[in-house]
This record gives sequence, C-alpha cells and structure tokens, in this order.
Amino acid sequence: MLLLVDLDGVVYRGATPVPGVASVLAARAAAGDTIVYVTNNSMHYRADYVDRLSAMGAPVAADRVISSGRAAALWLAGQVPPPGRVLVVGGGGLERECRDVGLEVVTTASAAARAAADGIDGWTAAGRPDVVLVGLDPQLTYARLAVGLDCIRAGARFVATNRDPIFPSEQGVRPGAGAIVAALEASSGVEPVSIGKPGPLLFSLAIQAVTGRLADAVMIGDGVATDLAAARALGIPCILMLTGVTSRGQAERLLPAERPAALAADAAELAAAIDRLAASAVA
Repeated sequence: MLLLVDLDGVVYRGATPVPGVASVLAARAAAGDTIVYVTNNSMHYRADYVDRLSAMGAPVAADRVISSGRAAALWLAGQVPPPGRVLVVGGGGLERECRDVGLEVVTTASAAARAAADGIDGWTAAGRPDVVLVGLDPQLTYARLAVGLDCIRAGARFVATNRDPIFPSEQGVRPGAGAIVAALEASSGVEPVSIGKPGPLLFSLAIQAVTGRLADAVMIGDGVATDLAAARALGIPCILMLTGVTSRGQAERLLPAERPAALAADAAELAAAIDRLAASAVA
C-alpha cells in the first residue's frame, strides 16, 4: 500500500509524538508499504521534517515529505512554460522548495525594499514576477502584502499553498496561510489556484513523486474538512485519526456517504485499520 500520512494531529501534536504511531509506520514500511508524509504547512523545508520524524523513529526520507510548499514548487515547475520569476509571500522553507526545482525566487522582503526605493512601476519594469506564491508568512508586513497585491494586479498568477484559515502552534491557534491568501484575494479580486488540502493536487503530486499508483493509496489524517475531503475527492480510502482536530462525535455525525473507511483513536486501532484495508485489497 501507499500510505499518505498527515503530520500534525497524526504523527505528533505540537512537539509531542502521538504514542505508538511512528512504530506502526515503521512496521508498515518494513512490510513493504510506501510511506509519504503530506502536510499543508509550507513554512518548513523537507530536511526539517526528516530530522524531526527520524528522532521519533518514523521511517522517512527527504523525497517522502511533500508539504504544500513542496507540492506548489513541483506544480509550478511542471507548468508549460514554467514561470520565469516567483514572488514568494511565505517562509524560508517555501523559498528553498522553489529554488530546489529551479525556480527563480523573488522574496517579498527584497521586493518591498525595491518597491519602496523605485516605486512599483520601476520595480516591475526591471522584471515583474510571473507568479505570486503565498504560504504561511510569519514575517508578514503590510509592505510585503502590498507588493504581492501590486504584482497580482499587474498580471502575475496567484497561487496559494493552502487555504487553512488557522494553524495550531505551541502558543495556541494562529492565523494560517489562508488568512493571508484571503487578504490578497479580497484586495485583488482574483481567486488563486490552491495546491493544498482539501483540494486533490497535494495528494496527486505526492503520489507522482514516489511513482505510486492512486489505486494503492490510503490517507491517514485527522481533519474532516482537509484530509477526509481530499481523500474523497480522489476516491481513496481514509483512516480518520481521533488524535487531532476531529472528535468521535463529529466523525459519527457525518452522513454515511461522507464517512471515512475507518476511525482510529490510537496507534493500536490505526494498525488494525491498516491491516483490514490491506486484507480487503488482497481479497
């Protein structure tokens, strides 16, 4: 099987591993399953996830971590023709993912400085970005937001890593990438292409990255509106973990056609659910 595994709320909660899940994934990898981690978080670079997951005992390699930032970079690089310049309104991890696939990155910090010195007309005359790529940007300023807006209004393609309005942090709930995307959408009047969950592009690109087959894929996630919705959009089974943002009551109130293939409250129930799906696939 090809297991598409969400991170926060499934493998860990904040800095704390979800007990036993890394061991379940290690056992599945040893049995021959392919494990690919998929996350809407675009701030971090793949190597950061590799270090964190390795420390927990989870099976991982850099090419098996597909964040919405990595997926957005792969999607842009695959366009015909690929964009010449990409203005990144996001974190350092998103910038690195774009550079890894050969995209020329213009950061909002440098763009804002140039626009302040020369005016947006002078800056765009020197090489306006073809794409404005928006992710979670913890260093967001009004000037950086304004540069993104100027470029979109001047014709740059608007791409969002994801539209999550909030994200969980060690300090509590914080504005997510979707909050920044919404500000640019409202001010530009342009709807972006969205790469991350609940749309199917993130999963599709993750499957392509490991040359896997859609028919072999199973999603393991904790979000009804993200993980489960994306799995349903692709027609693949989803094991919904109750270790993150979804309660058992919320899951059980879903209409029959909307329900996941299985619910798992802990690692033992996750292992049993994977075994059942594997057995049904063989049968």
